[in-house]
Amino acid sequence: MAARPPLIIPAVKRHTATVIMAHGLGDSGAGWVSLAENWRRRSKFDEVKFIFPNAPNIPITVNFGMQMPGWYDITSFDDLVADVHDEVGIMRSREHFNSLITSEIDAGIPSSRIVIGGFSQGGAMSIFSGITAPQKLGGIFGLSCYLLMHNKFKEVIPKDNPNKDTPIFMGHGDRDPLVKPDWGRKTAEVLRKEGWNVTLKTYPGLEHSAAPEEIDDVEKYLNERIPEMGDKATL
Repeated sequence: MAARPPLIIPAVKRHTATVIMAHGLGDSGAGWVSLAENWRRRSKFDEVKFIFPNAPNIPITVNFGMQMPGWYDITSFDDLVADVHDEVGIMRSREHFNSLITSEIDAGIPSSRIVIGGFSQGGAMSIFSGITAPQKLGGIFGLSCYLLMHNKFKEVIPKDNPNKDTPIFMGHGDRDPLVKPDWGRKTAEVLRKEGWNVTLKTYPGLEHSAAPEEIDDVEKYLNERIPEMGDKATL
């Protein structure tokens, strides 16, 4: 179940930060490259390297076992409230994201200058991978997503919980027919109850997609979490 290598958009200036952006079910890294390209055209995040990973092709139960790019299997459309998640697939994908983070650290980027985020399945994986990461990250965001392994996720959090104070941004459309808006609200509630600082913004009329206003909010979040350091900065 090897996945294609991630798509990389390198930093224009000195590389001081990295954003990992994970796609949703059935998509690919190429589906979100326009995000970085738009910022490049506007001379935003010139010090940031963008990584768009590709999920492996796996059988998806709710799609009659058809193989498609997925970070984990979905066995029920009520995945948030289901007691059984694809723990093997989730943990496998978590290790993949951890390896991407570790590679950036090994290349000289401080973990506090690395942000992980995603949409739908990718957003769910980013939230899960971020809050359970062994390193202190710069940011965690999830769009149109929900909490994975909601009955067990605390078992995977490192004892020192390095990302307890890492602000989390979540965005969700109030008309989403696939990942219900209530799933996003419940996810934020659970994480806040456990002590995380979660900002959840709901977008009126938005279905299961990303809105320009939402992307603007992600841009603001990234500006706060990984501000430009300048040529004289020391990593």
